Amino acid sequence: MRGAFGRYLRVDLATGETTRPNLGPEVRAALVGGVGLGTAILAHETSPGFDPLGPEAALVFAFSPFVGTSITTSAKLALVAKSPLTGRLSDALSSSDFAIVGKRTGHDAIALVGRTAEPSVLLVTEDGAKLHPCPDLWGDGATIDAVDATLRERFPGHHFAAIGPAAEHGVRFACVANGGRHAGRGGLGAVMGSMGLKAIGVRGRARTQTADPARLVALSKDWATRSLGPETAKYRRLGTVANLAAFNRLAALPTRNFTASTFDGAEALSGETLQRTRAEGRSACRNCTIGCEHFFRSRRGKVKLEYENLFALGPLCGIDDPEITLAASRTCDELGLDTISAGGTIAFAMECSERGLLDGTPYARPELRFGAGEVMLEVLGEIAFRRTPLGDLLAEGSRRAAERIGGPAPDFAPHVKGLELPGYSPRALQTMALGLSVSHRGADHNKSGAYEVDFSAEADRFAPDEAAVRGAIEAEDRAALLDVLILCKFLRGIFTDVYAETAPALEAITGRSTRPDDLRAVAARVVRLRRWFNEREGWTLDEDTLPARFFDEPLPSGAAAGAKLDRERFTALRAAYLDARGLGARGFLSAQAASELADLVDDLSR
Repeated sequence: MRGAFGRYLRVDLATGETTRPNLGPEVRAALVGGVGLGTAILAHETSPGFDPLGPEAALVFAFSPFVGTSITTSAKLALVAKSPLTGRLSDALSSSDFAIVGKRTGHDAIALVGRTAEPSVLLVTEDGAKLHPCPDLWGDGATIDAVDATLRERFPGHHFAAIGPAAEHGVRFACVANGGRHAGRGGLGAVMGSMGLKAIGVRGRARTQTADPARLVALSKDWATRSLGPETAKYRRLGTVANLAAFNRLAALPTRNFTASTFDGAEALSGETLQRTRAEGRSACRNCTIGCEHFFRSRRGKVKLEYENLFALGPLCGIDDPEITLAASRTCDELGLDTISAGGTIAFAMECSERGLLDGTPYARPELRFGAGEVMLEVLGEIAFRRTPLGDLLAEGSRRAAERIGGPAPDFAPHVKGLELPGYSPRALQTMALGLSVSHRGADHNKSGAYEVDFSAEADRFAPDEAAVRGAIEAEDRAALLDVLILCKFLRGIFTDVYAETAPALEAITGRSTRPDDLRAVAARVVRLRRWFNEREGWTLDEDTLPARFFDEPLPSGAAAGAKLDRERFTALRAAYLDARGLGARGFLSAQAASELADLVDDLSR
């Protein structure tokens, strides 16, 4: 067997029992690995309608045939669970040594079910898995970095994925940290915390074989060389923070809870300014030749900063002080909070406070206003520990908070399906608005690359047509393929045809004949599988929309002044998307397609 072990490790945390169900060749050919395999295992291990924070939940760590090879950006894993924030599927990717060593335990995935009797660490090796009680690491408020250091000292030779205080306290957008990286979106840290698991450590030396090592080395060298070309230059020069100034010029920068799309303080927060005044070097994920990570100096030390952190904890909250934004990003990393949901939920609360919607309630905080940076820092801690009524409310995310506050709050709570919006203004990027609305994970720029259509010369970003819909579908499929192979999205620019150029690499690893059309079918199948899981968990088409603000309130300034979503056009575009996907008018899979996917999941371990 090449590129895979043909089995996954199932750990029942309630009993400590481990089993190794087989993964047949048909399943591996149909889903390959990553998010495809992880979703199928999650569905296989759970029953419809389960509580994502209940004892019947499951959490899957999935690898791919590319993990452990010389292919650039391949040191990644996929975490898959039902999101406690959205109630729908969430698959979060992360890069680290944990991915490589996790696969070296001799498994294509690790599935966790049940709950521990007391807070514990799970150690996984080639011999199986063992729980180690760790009540001393639970509830003391230690940061993720501090816990990781303690774990490495206590269990030398292991690499860890761990949760922070936010996950312990059930914050619905808590993340899982591994090697300084975070599987951030959807609250998978809260799922892990609900299982009583502080961390999972991996150690192993098992390796898979490759079918054609010489061919794989040649492809690896070619990709590595191309990854250093002009398509990735901005990531090396400034990192993703380069987006802030560009988006501000395009009037696509979400500002003050999406009330605007340009920000007067953008220059102070721009990647160019930060690079000139606060640069502290750059780094790269394991086995990555691009090196997009950039670090910046703050009073709290060196901080790794990405565009999404910068936008969510800066312009979205009306904050133009780089010191505050850097401190907030560092705080989220230490406490284990998804930065996008943290910033989005606080920005929503700031607007509620300014409108007087919190007056006379237990959540009132008069000083909570756009631009109140020190207050934002305090509220982040209140959320992570649920230590105040306001913090406890916002720990539920903007959708649940808006429902509790009532009045007009749901109209401007910045989410789709409960997941807070990323740093793309839907009114200024209207193909992206469609992509955000139909994404299985909710408002998500990583699962839908529809913004690529808006930024292209072929589309009108203020009035997309059916051609733009086709482009959005193609971008969604490409993203699904990269998440199946678990390759970095930043690599996509080096490919002319991602299917034609990744097929030979997969074939060189597995020895299985792989054509571009085979990978197109895999990508489309995984998109359907995700939709099937969400249908199983109660999804309806009514969820595939955006808050009323984006339809009712035009943008006030900049190149997008006057822009808003047109309901009739949006509905037509969504209908065109469903039609092109072969879905019914209400968006459901056909009975035959649903049956085929259910059979695939049922036959997973045969």
